[in-house]
Amino acid sequence: MKIRTVGPEDSAAVIALWQAVFPEYANPAFPQRNVESSIRRKLAAGDGLFWLGEADARVIGTAMAGYDGHRGWLYSFCVHPKWRGGGHGRSLLRHAEAALHALGCPKVNLQVASSNHGGIGFWRANGYVQDDVLGFGRRLG
Repeated sequence: MKIRTVGPEDSAAVIALWQAVFPEYANPAFPQRNVESSIRRKLAAGDGLFWLGEADARVIGTAMAGYDGHRGWLYSFCVHPKWRGGGHGRSLLRHAEAALHALGCPKVNLQVASSNHGGIGFWRANGYVQDDVLGFGRRLG
């Protein structure tokens, strides 16, 4: 798998991947999960913390990160189900962690749905532990 930064020309392939991996993104009750808007906003940020994994000329995974000087975050991290189990997720994760570490990031956070047992297993297998916190959110606008 080759890992590279996402560019505007990759939007359609990333959208197709996310629609296959994250069915909840199609739920109109969560407009903040609009894939087109999410990609557009992240690319506009211009921080270079958005990568894709390619194999056989296909986008098979993504990792989006953010860093605010306090802690890093991972978002929209996925590998297409047909490509799981081959170390691609681990490679994307290590790539994102290395980039955040190079920026001085001391800790990485992420959120995973409590019903995503496969995802929870992946994060635990890669050294992530559940923080004893409650997640809160509020939509703006």
